Amino acid sequence: MPKRQIGPFTVNALGLGCMNLSHAYGAPISVEQGERVLHAALDAGVDHFDSAALYGFGANEELVGRVLKTHRQKILLASKGGMTGVADSNGVKRRVIDGRPETVIRNCEDSLRRLGSEVIDLYYLHRWDKQVPIEESVGAMGELVRRGHIRAVGLSEVSAPILKRAHAEFPIAAVQTEYSLWTRNPEIAVLQMAREIGAAFVAFSPLARGFLTGMLTDVASLDSRDIRRAMPRFAPETYPKNLTLLPAYKEVARNLQCTPAQLALAWLLAKDANILPIPGTTSIDHLRENLGAATVRLNAEALARLDEILNDRTVVGARYNDATSGEVDTENFAAV
Repeated sequence: MPKRQIGPFTVNALGLGCMNLSHAYGAPISVEQGERVLHAALDAGVDHFDSAALYGFGANEELVGRVLKTHRQKILLASKGGMTGVADSNGVKRRVIDGRPETVIRNCEDSLRRLGSEVIDLYYLHRWDKQVPIEESVGAMGELVRRGHIRAVGLSEVSAPILKRAHAEFPIAAVQTEYSLWTRNPEIAVLQMAREIGAAFVAFSPLARGFLTGMLTDVASLDSRDIRRAMPRFAPETYPKNLTLLPAYKEVARNLQCTPAQLALAWLLAKDANILPIPGTTSIDHLRENLGAATVRLNAEALARLDEILNDRTVVGARYNDATSGEVDTENFAAV
């Protein structure tokens, strides 16, 4: 597999997003299955694992930390803070974005304990807290580097201007944002800003939350707790329109003798050597399929055809609904 750079680290181009193992897409899989997927990833050569305090409200970090503990010197371990689960008066945990310096430091200390590690290689601010200047949150992360608690600083889902401001406060090693054929927001300015400051671009949801696998044909089958049920692109009145894009997309995959999932990942790998996709899965078979994307080569004709089929004009629906759109820094996305 080709190698790519994240700050001081050299890793394989395809990593593993660990969220699916504990969070978001319906009932979590068993701990035993999560362990099997992680071990299979290690056996297949994956050396970049991405977790977060939010995933399973800490359960994901505990799982990842336990399985990967004896492999720490061979892998890049990434996690995130600044958006965690906080219990209310009834003991029910809710998602809270809090970028205050003292919270960022406390989140990191909690993550270190759950991960069973003395240091986190790459630590992201999961979301920018718009009530706190980005310089204050990133300044706290710089302090974590100085204390030896983390090795590099990352940001997730920020605009180009915020990324630039943050980098002026402390060097940003990576920016993580949703990016795939059907989510092109980073192409407005964030990808270019990442190149300018020398930050790696880590692409989450590179398979469009399952859409680009070609296997999700009926959104009515989604679990009632699946986060896609609240996403406009997966709404019952919208998703059938997006499904009409798949036949032409699958034809490109057939011509290249790869699967639709491999095609989506190969497209990202071909876009820029600065991009590192982190597909997630709960299936060992799908894990191995995804890693096979590293051998797929796209010519100029295939790239042009894919851009014609799937882009911000052909995909129907917004990424998030009004209730969750505030979690993403969408202001001034086109500004630099």
